[in-house]
Amino acid sequence: MDFLNSALLGFQVAFQPVNLFFCFMGVLTGTLVGVLPGLGPVAAMSLLLPTTFHVSPVSAIIMLSGIYYGAMYGGSTTSILVNIPGEAASVVTCLDGYQMARQGRAGPALGISAFGSFIAGTLSIVGLMLIAPPLAAMALKFGPPEYFSLMIMGLTVLTFLASGPMWKALLMAAFGLFLGCMGMDNMTASYRFTSDILELSDGVGLVPVVMGLFGISEVMLNVEQSMQRTILQAKIQHLLPNRKDWAASLGPITRGTVLGFFLGVLPGGGAVISSFVSYAVEKKISRHPEKFGTGMIEGVAGPEAANNAATGGAFIPLLSLGIPANAVMALLLGAFIIHGVQPGPMLVKEHPQLFWGAVTSMYMGNVMLLILNLPLIGLWVRILKVPYPILFPLILLFCLIGCYSLNNSVTEVLVMVLFGLIGYAFKKFQYEAAPLVLALVLGPMMENSLRQALLMSAGSPVIFFERPISAILMGTAIFLLIFPLIPKFQKKRPAFGE
Repeated sequence: MDFLNSALLGFQVAFQPVNLFFCFMGVLTGTLVGVLPGLGPVAAMSLLLPTTFHVSPVSAIIMLSGIYYGAMYGGSTTSILVNIPGEAASVVTCLDGYQMARQGRAGPALGISAFGSFIAGTLSIVGLMLIAPPLAAMALKFGPPEYFSLMIMGLTVLTFLASGPMWKALLMAAFGLFLGCMGMDNMTASYRFTSDILELSDGVGLVPVVMGLFGISEVMLNVEQSMQRTILQAKIQHLLPNRKDWAASLGPITRGTVLGFFLGVLPGGGAVISSFVSYAVEKKISRHPEKFGTGMIEGVAGPEAANNAATGGAFIPLLSLGIPANAVMALLLGAFIIHGVQPGPMLVKEHPQLFWGAVTSMYMGNVMLLILNLPLIGLWVRILKVPYPILFPLILLFCLIGCYSLNNSVTEVLVMVLFGLIGYAFKKFQYEAAPLVLALVLGPMMENSLRQALLMSAGSPVIFFERPISAILMGTAIFLLIFPLIPKFQKKRPAFGE
């Protein structure tokens, strides 16, 4: 009965007109972000975060969450119609989705993508509602040693799963931890690495850093590339898949949902890896693997279900443990903290309206996305025709306005521009920004947990291996660090993207 009462409370919060409005604005913006190549949910969320400062925390989290899972829906439209992934998680959809469109089957491809996303998104929310509260109750047993070990493991898993050499991801995480140490020391009240700049006394702001790394740098990268967009001119028909399409797609949707949900829970797993793994599984078990890449509807249904299920799974460690699973969740953690709410084991007990309201709003968000994605395909196609010379200056303008409106600080604008240049260099030299963002958010929390744990043990680091949960987490992190050094496994890892 407690679960039913909590769910009822959540729906009462989510059905409030103001929250419905912010949910709609979130999923609409997310779909738009997903449709437009060159943007992503991190850039959009960082851009719109300042607009949520004067609304309630519930409305703010509902809108920002809607942007995240809405972008997963919108990314498939560009992949299928233009062969350019609108979002990194939709890269795999290009392989068979665009081929289906060339064969005159753009309608069924878009339809199964929308329905598969809806089914997977809805089931992942059910999983989130069932798993997060018990996990939060278990996390109440965590002390400073367990939290420090958990965050160490989270960063290690993210660097382990990152594309390219692991040392690059570790360097990025170390840089993020350094940025997280800037500002006033909580214990000694002394300033660290601020160069006597008053605006840095509270540390480097998350929003300017993320806007620069994911917004400014992405625009700079796209400006130098000539992306040819050949939009299919044929009329899109038969958006509702037929029985044969459904028969071929139900299995991939089910498997993609399960895979995506559990991979989304893992730090660094996320929607991108989920979609790649789902595609690989479908190709492996197919009776006709040689046809993948030629317009197989299974190659659209599985990955699209996986990347949407991963968004629901990613909320579990954030809401129950206070640990973000990826860069998007790190930004959402920043939004929680800005609104004076600390996600983690006490969130369900101290802020039940926020927790259950945000989770149940995702049901309405998924219904809204289904309505937005099928009837409004024509509108999204027209938006795709917006010339880049118009689109990119507007993105830069919104980044500048959004960053300045945070604290009316020119220094933060300069920080954003600086990290835009740094992010551009990172992309050119193939350094992933996700470990940096996650380490920047976790840095202060890790430092506090480390100090508290060492105070408990009179300075002895053995405490991290004396307590069972902490020992398991720390042991896992050490194993993942050593694993790539084993000669047998020293192979080039595939690039799964961000």
